Amino acid sequence: MIKRNLLVVGLAVLLSACGFQLRGTGSNELPLKELDLSARNAYGETVTQLNRLLTAGGVKIYPGAQYKLILVNEAETQRTASYSGSGRSAEYQLTSTLNFEIHGMQDRFLLGEKISVDRVYVHDGNNLTGSDQEAAQVRQEMRHDLIQRLLARLQQMTPEYLEKLQARADDVARAEEQARQEAQRLRDETPQQSPIEIPGR
Repeated sequence: MIKRNLLVVGLAVLLSACGFQLRGTGSNELPLKELDLSARNAYGETVTQLNRLLTAGGVKIYPGAQYKLILVNEAETQRTASYSGSGRSAEYQLTSTLNFEIHGMQDRFLLGEKISVDRVYVHDGNNLTGSDQEAAQVRQEMRHDLIQRLLARLQQMTPEYLEKLQARADDVARAEEQARQEAQRLRDETPQQSPIEIPGR
């Protein structure tokens, strides 16, 4: 019971430290009011929770919105951090990473970033059920933390900032198209060389 209470208190402190606020306090409002949200795992827990939080925060989620948030990849790695003297228990470090991208009009890439979360939990060989439950709880907290970090990053993305990224992406696309057209023009204007005929001896 004491361990559970400490876990709840620790989670509350963690959430307050990363800037999480309850809805209605005015500090979790996102500058973007609409998004197209997609993920490789369209029915995964991360995209489901993110969709719910964005919608609750007043963001309209629908296909065809001006900006598209893509959860490109979510991965987890685990390594042994330490062993106990008896060898029956060990500390494991879990790392969860989330790669995401923002695309703008004409599906042009605007930015891509990676966020990650680390946690350590104890695996007790004498209490496998309890260890599995603790690992599941740790993974749930890590997913929650990943989503909160992503939301905090989205809070920094004002329409003005994304418009600048869009203008830059448009310039790059125009330059690439001009280069492609120029290369095609040169190919069209270059006479095709006839096959060399070797006179018979």
